[in-house]
Amino acid sequence: MKEYSSDQIRNVAVVSHDGAGKTALVESLLLTSGAVDFVGKGQDNKHIMDFEPEEIKRNVTIQLGMAPCEWHDHKVNFIDTPGYNEFHGEVRAALRACDGMLMVLSATTGVETDTVRAWDYAVELQMPRMAFINKMDVDGADFFGTIERMRELFGKAIMPLQIPIGEGANFEGVIDVAKMTAFTYKDGQPTEIAVPAHLIEKAQEIREMTVEAAAEGSDELLEKYLEGEELSLEEIRQGLREGMISGRVCPIMCGSATSRIGLDQVLDRMIRYMPDAAKKVMTAVEAGADEPVVVHVDKPLTAFVFKTLLDPFAGKQSFVRIFSGELKEGDRLFNVNQGTEEKWSKMVTLIGKQQIPVSAAKAGDIVVIPKLANAKTGDTLTTPDFKVKYDPIRFPQPLYTVALEPTKKGEEEKLAGAVLKVAEEDPTCVVVKNPEARQLQIDCMGEVHLEHILNKIDRKYGVQAKLVKPYIPYRETIKGSAETESKYKKQSGGHGQYGHVKIQVDPLFDGQEFAFVDKIFGGAVPKQYIPAVEKGAKETLDKGLIAGYPMIGVQVTLLDGSYHTVDSSELAFKVATSQAIKDVIPKAKPVLLEPIYEVNVFAPDAFMGDIMGDLNSRRGRVLGMEQSERTGISVVKAQVPLAEMSDYVTVLRSMTQGQGVFNRQFYSYEEVPHKQADEIIAAFQEQE
Repeated sequence: MKEYSSDQIRNVAVVSHDGAGKTALVESLLLTSGAVDFVGKGQDNKHIMDFEPEEIKRNVTIQLGMAPCEWHDHKVNFIDTPGYNEFHGEVRAALRACDGMLMVLSATTGVETDTVRAWDYAVELQMPRMAFINKMDVDGADFFGTIERMRELFGKAIMPLQIPIGEGANFEGVIDVAKMTAFTYKDGQPTEIAVPAHLIEKAQEIREMTVEAAAEGSDELLEKYLEGEELSLEEIRQGLREGMISGRVCPIMCGSATSRIGLDQVLDRMIRYMPDAAKKVMTAVEAGADEPVVVHVDKPLTAFVFKTLLDPFAGKQSFVRIFSGELKEGDRLFNVNQGTEEKWSKMVTLIGKQQIPVSAAKAGDIVVIPKLANAKTGDTLTTPDFKVKYDPIRFPQPLYTVALEPTKKGEEEKLAGAVLKVAEEDPTCVVVKNPEARQLQIDCMGEVHLEHILNKIDRKYGVQAKLVKPYIPYRETIKGSAETESKYKKQSGGHGQYGHVKIQVDPLFDGQEFAFVDKIFGGAVPKQYIPAVEKGAKETLDKGLIAGYPMIGVQVTLLDGSYHTVDSSELAFKVATSQAIKDVIPKAKPVLLEPIYEVNVFAPDAFMGDIMGDLNSRRGRVLGMEQSERTGISVVKAQVPLAEMSDYVTVLRSMTQGQGVFNRQFYSYEEVPHKQADEIIAAFQEQE
């Protein structure tokens, strides 16, 4: 593959809902361009892009893959992404590396949940997008019905550049409405024909919409159009390109990936309408100074790691988008995030898992650099003399929390190491670091994502894991005041032990977890032993008194005590205080607290009743409902106990047909109802 300048490079993220034929389209585009000689079909599991064992087993894409091809003296870097929503983090990584999005829709199922989600994220990133309506040769295909639904959801930006010749078994080609020419296909090869007579009127109707959209691309074209002058084909294309780059126009094409109908025209329009990498402008910050820096392609080398793959045998692969400058073998690479220079020896491009060596890559290109020791997803690589840093990728929040134990005893460290390696590859798998829990917890995207993680640690790192109930960080506190005294006295030859304290406990209402007050007068307890009293109280409260959870919101006051000039010691006063705490807490109305989270649930209006009913069943407090920014989508605000949220990702997805999402953040601790508290305390006492 020859070297291309920035203006000859197109970087395109290919996205869809699961099952729309996105990967089949990418592979057929590679075949059409001559990048590969053969592609699999349907369920034969001979796909170029989906080569991981889990992908082959499920016949779905799980992780992004890159596939460059050459077409009419240009290079197109396709990034194929997963369609299933639990792997949506890969979509966000791909969009960060690309300059445009190709949305793939099925002509039989139309606009689906993850199509909408990808559209919204592209809008957020102000990313140009076009769409391909696939499976036009399948029974039930409905091109115009899909277009109508897209316009309902996405507005008048939706602009067909083609209409199909037939649908389902009768589908044989496409009409280019701008040129008013038609093409039929055999074995992927087009033959130009006259527009069928029965489709001329419809094609002219769509053409008028296209010309109007193109005219709005510039004041000059609009003036010409309003004066009744005919726009030339080049003017139409110019207007559509400007409209697409500004986000006002989303060109729509149609065809069949498996029958290879219309694919040459998809490649043509990639070159014609997708932004060229030479015009990419990024904003970075100067390392150490946080001063904004505008980065054009002609600046010194900057690059961004948008994906990391780890293999126990092949090592690490870092997927890198070059935003400025040029990278050549032998150049120095500085990792700004890690503050270290990276050693590297080669770079490659990939078609699926096939590696193709690359000796140099210009701004705009995407390459893979093997064995970068320090690089992680989200890191910025630069020359040592131009240290700037790009913002990290905003990945979706993983909200499905599970705890893992190795199936075989003694493999705890092996399991932890394997999970950390998976988390390095996949930022939506987050290892929860909570020493209090004394268990390995991870946050992931859902049950399918979890299954993929478990399969990966078994296949790649040889360790099997089982699920255990995740630790809930309950707390204990007191609602009343009480006092007691305790004397620790021990004689065992030589010096003995003597400590005597009188203490009082009171609840704290100012948010403090612990407070200690010294009210000793006259030296009843010498000053050198006061810290031991405080330490004894804090350590005993931290271990919990009723269910083994740390006790918070307690003030301990040292009222009085006594000491022995010979036998008293720090240890004696610490033990005496511990005994006093254990004695006094049951008298101070101890209760169990649970973490409460603020939850925002976003879903279509039709599901609001079910959502609020479900939240109430989880002991949640529904605070209200309001409209979100998207028409037809509302947000329910609630406060819900963490203990009731373990399966909420799965239940919400099922309840809303995959359209509901939520976020959460810690709100406060509140008292556990008596029934649940008794069960938790009883379970603790059984373990004692």
